[in-house]
Amino acid sequence: MKNRTLYNLLLVIFVVMLVGCATRPPRDVNNLCNIFREHRSWRSDAFDVERRWRVPVPVQMAIMHQESKFNAIATPPRTKLLWVIPWRRPSTAYGYSQALRSTWSLYKRSSGGMWASRDNFADAVDFMGWYANQAYLKAGISRHNAYQLYLAYHEGIGGYQRQTYLHKPWLMNVAKKVDVRARIYQAQLRRC
Repeated sequence: MKNRTLYNLLLVIFVVMLVGCATRPPRDVNNLCNIFREHRSWRSDAFDVERRWRVPVPVQMAIMHQESKFNAIATPPRTKLLWVIPWRRPSTAYGYSQALRSTWSLYKRSSGGMWASRDNFADAVDFMGWYANQAYLKAGISRHNAYQLYLAYHEGIGGYQRQTYLHKPWLMNVAKKVDVRARIYQAQLRRC
């Protein structure tokens, strides 16, 4: 019994320390200049992705804003059992990019390296650039088109090609918001 209690205590301490190590989201997620001032390494990470995958920084950051609001440990809300009991999560999405476990594994094998982590900003933003590049190569979506890239990001490239989003007016509205945010971020980036 003592060993079990000690084990549980150590586990709780470890989890608290791990969560404490996660980078906090920026205070002002609506201003790209402020985001880059607060998290200085993010700017160079995002521009590295722009050079590597040719996806503009504002497009990357607008999609990330929508997916996680720059929260390293973001997860989808749990579903409810009998309307009140927290149950399973609807997907394996996690981290800054909200990448699914299966898609993340494909990225790691393809480009990210075995140590890439969904809760590491540099890795997550590189994943987003990689995914946008895949959408360009497979579906012909411009790397500058935040609206279409977000639809492909949400529905998967195959879903985008099958136009599954046409049955989801709410999703097309979200994609419009992502496009507007990318334009706002672009204007802000010119001034900082």
